[in-house]
Amino acid sequence: MKKHLIIGNPIEHSLSPKIHNYWFKKNNIDAIYEKVAPDASEIENIVKDIKQNNLFAMNVTVPFKQQVIPFIEELSPAAKKTNSVNTICKKNGKIYGDNTDIIGFELAIKDKKIDLYNKEALILGAGGVVPSIIVALENLGINKIYLTNRTSKKVEKIKLNFPLIGEVKWGKLENSDIFINATSVGLKTTDQLNINISGIKPNKFFYDVIYNPPMTNFLKKAKSYGHEILNGETMFLYQAQKAFQIWHNITPKIDKDLIEFLNND
Repeated sequence: MKKHLIIGNPIEHSLSPKIHNYWFKKNNIDAIYEKVAPDASEIENIVKDIKQNNLFAMNVTVPFKQQVIPFIEELSPAAKKTNSVNTICKKNGKIYGDNTDIIGFELAIKDKKIDLYNKEALILGAGGVVPSIIVALENLGINKIYLTNRTSKKVEKIKLNFPLIGEVKWGKLENSDIFINATSVGLKTTDQLNINISGIKPNKFFYDVIYNPPMTNFLKKAKSYGHEILNGETMFLYQAQKAFQIWHNITPKIDKDLIEFLNND
């Protein structure tokens, strides 16, 4: 049996085991997928388990998307560009790291038929998924990207690779076309970003990378002001589909049955 994992902290919210175990069954693959919240000191040995065939493949979520990189022998161009890895397996005998978040976000925006060409985006947060969102936005033809984070240090680190990014002081929102919550604030139903969006011009697009819960307070507030909203479920589906394809050379179906299965607890 091929063992798969997702590592992250927190990890309770992750639907990755549910979706991948569903696809294993649909595609007659003898495999299992589990979730683990390791200590940082355990990550090296978990990654090495792939090399030693104790683990077939794994996904990585916050806060470990950069922390796994020193233990990976070969990085995809996307992983190198973003310095972020969310998909790991063994390829040609080496531990291989890839990034499927970029294509996940791109396809989610295209799926929603949101035209971002020559427009402006504001990203809240500066964590592991942000470089992937920046690259995806660039691929979608965005004109200007702003970052805002509680501490400037993380923004400055991202700007080393993306020098054209603008920084906005936390709590002060640039009047952009798309507002993206890339923080983990919202995983708990009581979480509040404490961002005042009352002054934002009407009919903007608000996106949250969080998909569980499906409606964060960030999205609820945006909806109450009449803005268009989207959570991270579609991005999650597409990045998972790409990871599955990398691991098993099969493109699993994203269809009505899968959506109903995921939403049926």
